[in-house]
Amino acid sequence: MSDSAARTGRGYRAGFACFVGRPNAGKSTLTNAIVGQKIAITSSKPQTTRHVIRGVLHRAESQLVLVDTPGLHRPRTLLGERLNDLVRQTWSEVDVIGLCIPADESIGRGDRFISQEVGGLRATVIAVVTKADLVDRGRLAEQLRAVADLGDFAEVVPVSAVSGYQVETLVDVMTTYLPDSPQLYPDDMLTDEPEQVLVAELIREAALEGVRDELPHSIAVVVEEMFPEGEIMKIYADVYVERPSQKAIVIGARASRLKDVGIRARREIEELLGSRVYLDLHVRVAKDWQRDPKQLRRLGF
Repeated sequence: MSDSAARTGRGYRAGFACFVGRPNAGKSTLTNAIVGQKIAITSSKPQTTRHVIRGVLHRAESQLVLVDTPGLHRPRTLLGERLNDLVRQTWSEVDVIGLCIPADESIGRGDRFISQEVGGLRATVIAVVTKADLVDRGRLAEQLRAVADLGDFAEVVPVSAVSGYQVETLVDVMTTYLPDSPQLYPDDMLTDEPEQVLVAELIREAALEGVRDELPHSIAVVVEEMFPEGEIMKIYADVYVERPSQKAIVIGARASRLKDVGIRARREIEELLGSRVYLDLHVRVAKDWQRDPKQLRRLGF
């Protein structure tokens, strides 16, 4: 395809899509697999994703922009209410929605609720049966039939982000339902998210690793400074919690847990940036930040 065809949209498709589903359905993992780079952090806990992050997949005749969103949930804080508003706004704007349902779990109330929520939107809804590598063919066939009965989906596609099974097929299907459009993003752009936000998210993912059962929603991260010095990228970041007792949990005995967070996060950040990283972390208390409008603004919400 010629550059002019991509610019004018003749024979070219481009648009926005997102994956929805209950916690641990594989949404962020699938987004990362399609984009080919880790742009979204992953966790088995609800509300892990807090920002709308766009990942761009470039093809010769199409451009698929995947929007990773927070999960819809019953809000208990002002942060939760704002995240739900963000989710519904994103759903109303995308062209294609992939409803993710794991192959190895029975369909539940959460799946039915989300299916009903997206059923009335203008977007084309595709059912995506994730984690197909975890079941045998018989179980997968049963789940595909059960999912097909759940709603009026344009397509039902089984995939595995881990093994790569049918990931390209899913992209083909989603692209089919994108509008004719000129290219939306430059060829070299994989995400429009600032590097500092991606770095903060990788630090938060590392911080969640050891404490997700104790304080999964109370952690926020802000990168205060980030600059190159010689061949090393220097990063100074603050990890925020809501109470002094939580600060002690994150730091750990003799700062052992915070050291582990730094090691895990630095490894991921170096892979993202392609350079050596010096990472300086401090844990601070922002009392009840999830319920405080002023604190939420300061922390980027």
